[in-house]
Amino acid sequence: MRRVTSVRTTAADDERARLGLRADCANCFALCCVALNFTKSADFALDKPAGLPCVNLRDDDRCGMHTHLRERGFSGCTVFDCFGAGQKVSQVTFHAVSWRQDPDIARQQLTVFPVMRQLHELLWYLTDALALPAAKPVHAELRRALAQIDQLTRRDAQTFSGLDVTALRGRINVLLTRASELARAEAPGRNRNHRGADLIGARLAGADLRGANLRGALLIAADLSGADLRLADVIGADLRDAALRGADLRGCLFLTQAQLDSAKGDAETKLGAGFTRPAHWRSPDASFNHG
Repeated sequence: MRRVTSVRTTAADDERARLGLRADCANCFALCCVALNFTKSADFALDKPAGLPCVNLRDDDRCGMHTHLRERGFSGCTVFDCFGAGQKVSQVTFHAVSWRQDPDIARQQLTVFPVMRQLHELLWYLTDALALPAAKPVHAELRRALAQIDQLTRRDAQTFSGLDVTALRGRINVLLTRASELARAEAPGRNRNHRGADLIGARLAGADLRGANLRGALLIAADLSGADLRLADVIGADLRDAALRGADLRGCLFLTQAQLDSAKGDAETKLGAGFTRPAHWRSPDASFNHG
């Protein structure tokens, strides 16, 4: 049995940089603050329909309360990640023409952005899968899928109006699932299957979840303190307010920064390379990564 280690590599980060999969708000027209709808909840202090600019959005496309979002009831904004879709739509699809300049452009941009975000999210997961040595049997198919979606994201706005994203996600999910199965097979012991499970508030402190299938699981406010999540598949898992203090997340499959930002960890939470320790975890150094 191979030792379970981190699978996130410099090569994967380099590929994400090439594809532009990290949000660059300075080159975006604040599309997430306009295109998306907010529902008043613990994550958002007010209701906001899609297409209407947030009341906190300034004329320079910056947030008026960026440094105080959590304490003022907008924690949902702090964990949102467009995976670089914002700057792709702003600078590539619409050639740096803002929604503020033309009502027709505005309608198109606000329609394209949510679709582009889904495509960029798929690209992110594909780069994760390609970083898994155990998934080599499907690497060729993963690379073809990545190239096809990357090409899609660079086409004109009309391309997105007729795109069946649901069908596309289904095809890609087959590949991601196979990659996950191959990787998780290397975890010791019996791989638990909690796919889509309701684990809200579950007591899983110290649990051995190596190689577990946690896809789409509801782990809101679950206690995962000290749990071993190496090679666990957490794609789509809801980790809002989950306790990750002292948990081992090195090599966790398809984990995103947004999931970490929504959870509660500490200086003892073990992270793989490429992740940033959220400031609200109150770590002495919020950017420190465990290897």
